[in-house]
Amino acid sequence: MHLLSQQSLSLSDTVFQKLEERILSGVYKDGENLTEVKISQELGVSRTPVREALKQLAKDGLIEIVPNKGAVVVPFSEKDITDIYEIRMKIEGLASRKTAIQITDEQIKELREVVDLQEFYASRLSEENIKKLDSVFHQKIYEFTGSKIYEQILSILHHKIKMFRKTSMASNGRAATAVQEHREIFEAIANHNPDLTEKLVIEHITNARDNLTKTFKVTEKDESIL
Repeated sequence: MHLLSQQSLSLSDTVFQKLEERILSGVYKDGENLTEVKISQELGVSRTPVREALKQLAKDGLIEIVPNKGAVVVPFSEKDITDIYEIRMKIEGLASRKTAIQITDEQIKELREVVDLQEFYASRLSEENIKKLDSVFHQKIYEFTGSKIYEQILSILHHKIKMFRKTSMASNGRAATAVQEHREIFEAIANHNPDLTEKLVIEHITNARDNLTKTFKVTEKDESIL
C-alpha cells in the first residue's frame, strides 16, 4: 500500500511509524546507515517527510545523526533492555492490580479468549502466533486499567523491545512457558485478586528479562567469535 493512501496521519508521521517498525523489528540492523535518498526511494515519498521522520527517530534515541554520514541505527545495549524491564515491572505491576480490581465479566471473557488461543497455538508450536497474542494479552491488561496514561506508557515500553521479544520467544522453550504464565495471571485477574496478579506479573516480566539477557549474552559471544 502506498504511504500517501494513509490519510489519518501526516506523511512524516506515517514515514516515522514505518521506519520505527523496521528498526524495532530488525529490518534495519544496528549501525546501518539510513540516507534520505535511500528511504525516499524505498517508501515512494519525497525527502522532506523523511527528514522530519529521521529527526523524530533521533529524539527517540533509535538513530543517531552522524556528520558526513547521515542517520545511523543505534544498537540497544543490555543496560537499555534491563532498564526497560525494570520500569515495566513497577508500572505493569500497578496496572495489573487496577485491572484485577475493576475488570468486568465481558473483559474477562476477552482476556480468556486470548489465553485460550495462545494455548491452542502453543500446542502446535506456532511461535509467531504466540508472539502476536503475547502483545494482545499485555495490551488488554493495559487497556482494562481504564487509564490512558498507563496504556500509553506501557504500550511504548512493550513496543520498544519488539525485536528482542521475538528472539527471546524463540529460545529455551520460553514461548510455552510464557503462555503458562499468562494463564496463571489471567486466573488471578479473573478472580479479582490484585495482590496475586501483581506478584505473577512481576515474576513473568522478571523471567522474560532473565531469558532475554541470557540470549543477549550468547548472541554477543557468538558475534565476538566471528
